[in-house]
Amino acid sequence: MNDQTLLIADIGGTNARFALANPSIVAFDEAMTLKCAEFPSSVAAIRHYLDAVPAPTPAAICLAAAGPVIDETVKVTNNHWVLSVREIRQELGVERVKLLNDFEAIAWSIPSIEDRFLESIGQASQQSLPTESFSVAIVGPGPGLGTGGLLKRNGQLIPLVGEGGHIGFAPKSKTQIEILGVLRDRFERVCVERLLSGSGIENIYWALHTLRGDSRKEMSAADIFTAAGDGSDTVAADAAQLFFEILGQVAGDIALVLGAQEGVYLAGGIVKRYPEMLHISGFRNAFENKGHHRPMMERIPTRLITYGEPGLLGAAHCALELAAGA
Repeated sequence: MNDQTLLIADIGGTNARFALANPSIVAFDEAMTLKCAEFPSSVAAIRHYLDAVPAPTPAAICLAAAGPVIDETVKVTNNHWVLSVREIRQELGVERVKLLNDFEAIAWSIPSIEDRFLESIGQASQQSLPTESFSVAIVGPGPGLGTGGLLKRNGQLIPLVGEGGHIGFAPKSKTQIEILGVLRDRFERVCVERLLSGSGIENIYWALHTLRGDSRKEMSAADIFTAAGDGSDTVAADAAQLFFEILGQVAGDIALVLGAQEGVYLAGGIVKRYPEMLHISGFRNAFENKGHHRPMMERIPTRLITYGEPGLLGAAHCALELAAGA
């Protein structure tokens, strides 16, 4: 088994990050990022990567991708690729192929992420995960809003996969109610992803301007966060604060639904890119503000994942199991 080539990837709307999983431990090397638009299919990108490394035909392939896995197929969100276990097996001659949702891969990574790559948000106890049994949740705003969970029971890991970003938005303040009213005029249905994503912060910013009767209503997500950070735009600052406040509300809801007593892990490009705003925001108070369940919520830790490639780490975990025939 130690000589086997294990190919892994974490595929998003724009980039595909490929690597070779270590055949002995949960780790990887030879990481390479490819632009999805430059390849007609995942198979073409895989062949390019294997030639570039170089590496022989893999013994197992484990690909994480943004999108639900249905009938061993993923239509990658915001990407022309359609990943198919059957096609990959036929085209590459590899029998052991597995597809993961990108947040399922992050869930698998949680036990392998070192404490130095976990940043505490709030004052709850940040102890290491129990050995035999735990329940955690993962929430991550980026191009969309990803959610997931991981259970451990009797020593066995069980990932929880869903599309939590598409649950309905439940406003918790007068301002949030007003924002919902404005967004309902723009969208048929306002799910939490309409607010907790790159386009989501843009929607909040636009809605605030609309409510205030201002003429300036459009700005990119990056520019909004930049203006919020340097204090050059008060509406951007308010939008960023609302973004992290709503993120706390939703993360708390996910924790309640999944019974994530051992913690909620924050992933995704936005929280990783703007940790200072996250720390000083109303995130943690909104997370804990669950009425008579506040004492329980105060005990649940929230951790920001600062590790660079948790999706690849989770895919490496699965590739090891796949190669072993688990």
